Amino acid sequence: MNFEKDIEHSLKVLRIGGIILYPTDTIWGIGCDATNKDAVEKVYLLKNRPDNKSLIILLADERDLLSYVSAPDMEIFVYLNTVQKPTTVIYDGAIGLADNVINEDGSIGIRIVKDAFCKHLIKRLGKPLVSTSANIAGKPAPQVFKEIDPLILHGVDYCVKYRQDELSPHQTSSVVRWNKNGTVTVIRP
Repeated sequence: MNFEKDIEHSLKVLRIGGIILYPTDTIWGIGCDATNKDAVEKVYLLKNRPDNKSLIILLADERDLLSYVSAPDMEIFVYLNTVQKPTTVIYDGAIGLADNVINEDGSIGIRIVKDAFCKHLIKRLGKPLVSTSANIAGKPAPQVFKEIDPLILHGVDYCVKYRQDELSPHQTSSVVRWNKNGTVTVIRP
């Protein structure tokens, strides 16, 4: 795992409000500091995505959820331990994030990553990271680096080198909504 230079370059860009292209625990993503409204706006513009279509954020640890969700149900961690696939959970009561990353209803999609690169990057940034698929809105999400549109490649402030040569296709995460009564609604299996 030789990604230290990528972490350093990514942190420099993220700390000044830039956007990066990076490998996640699922597919390649476009990311920025999820607490920086201007950086989030750059992601929307690059993707040509309507800003009423929300983004998700990545966290490094379960305990970080307490800083970005007002009253998380701790039973979610029991559920997450039963799933095999990376899973994004939509929580009510988003707090501490840029307004334009939060859904109109006050909810936020969050995935707690297991990927070493993402964990290191998020921990060292000390903030959640926006993660949205590395594609122009309406186009298919790339499953490997070589499928990423040149407009995306040239539109970011830094492109991570780590894992660019992987050829195994990756899939998007499952998406579920955690309901107030402790039940789960599957949005994307």
